[in-house]
Amino acid sequence: MSMNRRTALKYFGTGALVASAGCASVQEQSGTTSSDGGSAGDETSGDSTGTTESSGPAGEAKIWYSLPESEVDARKKAVENFNGSSKHTIKGSDISDMRKKTTSAIPAGQGPQTFEWAHDWVGDYYQRGFVVDQSDNLSVSLDKFTEAAAQAVQFEGNVVGLPHDAETVALVYNKDVVDEPPETVSEMKSVMEDHHDPDNGKYGMSSPVDPYFCSGWAQAFGGYYFDPKKDPMLGLSKSETVKGFEFFIDNFKQYMPKDPGYEAQAAAFAEGNAAFAVNGPWYLATLNKKGVDVGVTTLPKPEGGEPNPYTGITMWYFTKPMSEGGADAAAARSFIEWYTTNEDIALKGAKQQGSIPVLKSLAGSDELPPKVKGFSESVQMGTPMPTHPKMNKVWGPLGTALTKAFNGDASVKKAMQQAEKSIRSNWD
Repeated sequence: MSMNRRTALKYFGTGALVASAGCASVQEQSGTTSSDGGSAGDETSGDSTGTTESSGPAGEAKIWYSLPESEVDARKKAVENFNGSSKHTIKGSDISDMRKKTTSAIPAGQGPQTFEWAHDWVGDYYQRGFVVDQSDNLSVSLDKFTEAAAQAVQFEGNVVGLPHDAETVALVYNKDVVDEPPETVSEMKSVMEDHHDPDNGKYGMSSPVDPYFCSGWAQAFGGYYFDPKKDPMLGLSKSETVKGFEFFIDNFKQYMPKDPGYEAQAAAFAEGNAAFAVNGPWYLATLNKKGVDVGVTTLPKPEGGEPNPYTGITMWYFTKPMSEGGADAAAARSFIEWYTTNEDIALKGAKQQGSIPVLKSLAGSDELPPKVKGFSESVQMGTPMPTHPKMNKVWGPLGTALTKAFNGDASVKKAMQQAEKSIRSNWD
């Protein structure tokens, strides 16, 4: 089974690409680069807000994105719709390796005016001069978006992009097994106990043992991975964080497949052999294909705590070429403002792709499909991943430590202490 994730590893950072076993099986993006643009397509433009056009000459902007094959056509149509109703022209390209491409092309003056990716590159790319502040040039207020989304696109007071959807993990449950979604972990454990029968391939729960997937429990009691505003910035070995990881292992490990990797965990639920799963909206495509009747709800409350999962915000970045101003920069801003504030685009993405809108007018709305609404509510209870460049060095050692603790190779406290030592060494 491939990990059919819309934004794949965007929210894990470079370090986690190496460290997380569950991430190794992510569906590969196409190795080719394709371009699109041109006149309006047959579909309605869906422009509920109107295209923001400034006075001045028409411009042409390059935009880059990296999408599963199933979503490329929808993006091309969006570009065509914009081009058909705007004086500007947008040329879109699907990029197979966004980090490699942006870090080489932008410094060489060959990059796009904007590219789409998750918000965790904000701090690193701003400090390296790859993305720029456009707050003085925007016609759209950040007040249109949820507070978390608005915060995610800023770094040190600079607005380096605009957000358009979110992702996080939530509790997915098999409706053929679970009558009512649990509100507490205690209720959840009662259902898992009844269903768990590993000798016959049945499990109470499936959840990849990965820092991102486990963040809701790790941060449920006041703990944190990394926070540049706190002293210490690293919070892995703090008692509250250790308590969160211990809670996850003590309460859920016994009901899960032994293999902590993404493939084994995701397969158990997708084959109808688990009552619950902790996973993200990218997982819905696999479940729909398998014909599993599922519901989605927020993570249940542990006694004395509140689930606090990490969230990722997908955004259009303002790249260095936009600092030059002119018609091409205006074209890029016009497209970005149109795309990110368009309710029709957001709703279509929610219904067809499981996207989670970050427009205030839609977040948690009854207009969203029930499954997407469950993820949307989970986003609202979560915390955006840190954008500070040092966070990229946290994922790898933390993933290794969590796997060791889950497998019983080290206590949680000892594993986290070792992870912090490795992280600080990498920072130096």
